[in-house]
Amino acid sequence: MNENIYSQIKEIKKYALENKIPIMVDQSIDFLTKFVVDHQVKSVLEIGTAIGYSAIMMALSSPDIKITTIERDQERYMEAIKNVKKTNLEDRITLIFNDALDAEVDDTFDLIFLDAAKGQNIHFFEKFEKNLKENGFIITDNMNFHGLIHQEEEMLSKNLRGLVRKIKAYEDFLKNNDDYEVKFIEIGDGISVAYKK
Repeated sequence: MNENIYSQIKEIKKYALENKIPIMVDQSIDFLTKFVVDHQVKSVLEIGTAIGYSAIMMALSSPDIKITTIERDQERYMEAIKNVKKTNLEDRITLIFNDALDAEVDDTFDLIFLDAAKGQNIHFFEKFEKNLKENGFIITDNMNFHGLIHQEEEMLSKNLRGLVRKIKAYEDFLKNNDDYEVKFIEIGDGISVAYKK
């Protein structure tokens, strides 16, 4: 990574921290970029752009990769456009401003990466698996939801309890999905990798 790109990435991370925008932790982004390289991923559909950090990091990990990424928050979407331009990746990262559940995507992808509203993961999976190539992967971040998945439910607020239940339901959904081989990886905030059989 050249000096200019390295400083852009530092700026993006600093902006995320200052504005309380959740981006992937270092361990998780390292896992994702290594996965992309190791599995020769050429096309990614990302659900949840935020400010473009993970899309940019994936694009930087391989010169052959093209990414389509969907974000519903206008402020984050605009920031992502700026960041993609700054890193000169407009030709390889396509940004879509929409709620992912309303967005229509026609292409097929080697990898689908779910990193948006955690309570919607089952819906995202079911909606977009038609866009997954044969032998493709669906990776999901935040399976541990900041450690709250392992907490006693009565210690959580009502809202958090509901969200934790939905994440647990998604975990069960993955385990019981016979079309996929699923691994849960205890790295960062927890990652699942579903491989289409």
